[in-house]
Amino acid sequence: MKEIYAPLAVLGGGPAGYVAAIRAAQLGSRVVLVEEDALGGVCMNRGCIPTKSLLKSAGVVTAISRSKEFGVASELGGVKWDAAVQRKNRIVKNLYVGLTQLLDAKGVNVLKGRGEFLSDREIAVEDEGGVTRLVFGKLILATGSEPIEPSIDGVGLHGVMTSAEALDLEEIPESIVIIGAGVIGVEFASMFRAAGSKVTVLEAAPRILTEMDSEISAELHKILKRQGISVKLSASVQRIDQKGSGLSVRLQVGGADQALPAARVLLAVGRKPRSGFNLPFIKANTAICVDQHMETSIKGIYAAGDVIGGSLLAHLAYAEGRVAAENALGIESAVNYNAVPSCVYTSPEIATVGLTQQEGENRGQEVRIGKSYFRQNGRALTLGERDGFVKIIANKENTVIGAQILGADASELISELTLAVALKANAGVLADLIHPHPSLSEAVWEACGDLMGRGIHQL
Repeated sequence: MKEIYAPLAVLGGGPAGYVAAIRAAQLGSRVVLVEEDALGGVCMNRGCIPTKSLLKSAGVVTAISRSKEFGVASELGGVKWDAAVQRKNRIVKNLYVGLTQLLDAKGVNVLKGRGEFLSDREIAVEDEGGVTRLVFGKLILATGSEPIEPSIDGVGLHGVMTSAEALDLEEIPESIVIIGAGVIGVEFASMFRAAGSKVTVLEAAPRILTEMDSEISAELHKILKRQGISVKLSASVQRIDQKGSGLSVRLQVGGADQALPAARVLLAVGRKPRSGFNLPFIKANTAICVDQHMETSIKGIYAAGDVIGGSLLAHLAYAEGRVAAENALGIESAVNYNAVPSCVYTSPEIATVGLTQQEGENRGQEVRIGKSYFRQNGRALTLGERDGFVKIIANKENTVIGAQILGADASELISELTLAVALKANAGVLADLIHPHPSLSEAVWEACGDLMGRGIHQL
């Protein structure tokens, strides 16, 4: 058995793991990164990047279908979804090659293979060439997450898939039932509907996107309905049956039995931390517990990213990986969990940061609200994107403590408000800040002005 030593080892090459490895290398440490699958993790290979690529393809279909609205006579000649998937694969490959080169350039030693713990300071890494014994001084666990498979009879039938398989479909299904109306569910609903599928979304809760602001959730529900997506709330799925060449989803809504035919069924009930590996020295049923420095109960062993639970976001994993590496190498660091943006790439997009109105009130704060609608924004109207609004949450001192955006390019607009939450900025400062005209960002300015009682373009 070959043996190597590393002052710092990282188990998992996804967003948390590769950022931790690169940051540690920047700080002068020798680093060994262990990855059993593809560098970049789920986000790059089977999540964030692939879905956004296919959502763009679906968005082009929508743009063509609306072309007459903009004075352009055009017709959709057809959708070659296999070409969209090939484009997605090229993007993923390009990023994968770039990450591989980046890790090499930073001096990170990448070990391909599955790591199994021999002790709290040793990992056996097995690949096709044999086993390598990796001895380390300190370790960062970054093993990510995996899809939750619901306990529903029939989930193993042909045609029932998770998001990973859905990303490789070469043809758009004529109809699809999506189980789950969280982020994954509504994004795929938007994508498949725009590309031509008849889409039905089933959600066990009484509203979609249950972790989002209720006003945002309700408004997006209306928009999805206008787009032709059927959403059934408080729906309990009983089983999935084979029906001819397709499937039938049996469910109960309001005590009444229903059966929905579908060519495909997508399981989108969420993800869970992937911690079910050999960790005899750390007790972890699901997520691994860490302190503010990302250190586990075992001194010198840190964890970051989806494996520690909480919000399973790639950009949060970046931050946690960086913080874990810095603390492991003696630089005291912490993540500001009050200022973590979250985005949903539906059409229109959703982006949020900080507290919702309900969360602020539940914490006993005297919450103040400012709002601005995109239908009153000149840039939004020129883009044909009038749906949605910006909502600012502040405390009684007018300090921005949260924000929610539903609208075009919300994922790009949220960073200004993330900075405001991080710096504990006063809403009055943003209300006085000069924003370019015409721009979507003026809706942020107007919402802050509304909160301060001096919005300009407010009815």
